[in-house]
Amino acid sequence: MAAKRFRCIKREIRVLGIDDGVFVPHTRGKVGVVGVVYRGGYWFDGIMRTEVTIDGIDATKKMAAMIEDSPHYDQLRVVVLDGVTVAGFNVVDIKELCQKVNRPVIAVTREEPNFEEIRRALENLPEYTKRWETIKSTGEMTKVRTRKDEEPIYVQVAGLSRKDAEEILKKTSTRSNIPEALRVAHIIASGLLVQKKSEKGRV
Repeated sequence: MAAKRFRCIKREIRVLGIDDGVFVPHTRGKVGVVGVVYRGGYWFDGIMRTEVTIDGIDATKKMAAMIEDSPHYDQLRVVVLDGVTVAGFNVVDIKELCQKVNRPVIAVTREEPNFEEIRRALENLPEYTKRWETIKSTGEMTKVRTRKDEEPIYVQVAGLSRKDAEEILKKTSTRSNIPEALRVAHIIASGLLVQKKSEKGRV
C-alpha cells in the first residue's frame, strides 16, 4: 500500500488501537489481543478481540483477520499498535498488515527499543532470521512529542506519510502521550488472562 495522504485529518478520525493481554513469559499457550475503536481521542465506538501464540509467528495474520471481520472495518482509517511485538516476541509485520487490511499502520512505543537486546532474545526462538528481518524492515523510528507536557514517543509507520502520522497521533492523544484508543486497549487487555496454563515451556 502506497503512503496515504489525508486531505484533512478530522477530529473524529476512527482509530483502532491494539494491545495484548497479560501472560506468563517462557510458557506455551495463547494471549488475548484487544482492539478498541475510538472516534478521535474522545468517543469509544467498539471493541474486537483475537488470540495469538506466545512467541509465535501468527500475530500479523490473526490481527488482519480480526480487523477485516469486524463490523467497524469500513469506518476505520488507521491502526495503531503498541510496538511491533505481542505475546513476547510474536512479531507484527506492519507493512504486511497494512497491505492485508488496506489501512495505514502506526506502531508506537513509550521508550526507544534496544534493538541489540531484541536481536539477542530472538536468537533463542524458531525462525530467528525471519523475525529479525521483519523487525529490521519496519523502517526508521521517529521521535514524536504528542503533548506539550508529556514525554515523546517513538513511532514507525506503514502506508502513511510521517507528517500525517504525527498529526493523527497529536489529535488522538487526549489523555496521555499515546492515542486514547491504544491507552484503553491496554487497560482492557491487561484485565484479561486467557493464557492456557496447562502447557509449559518455550515454543
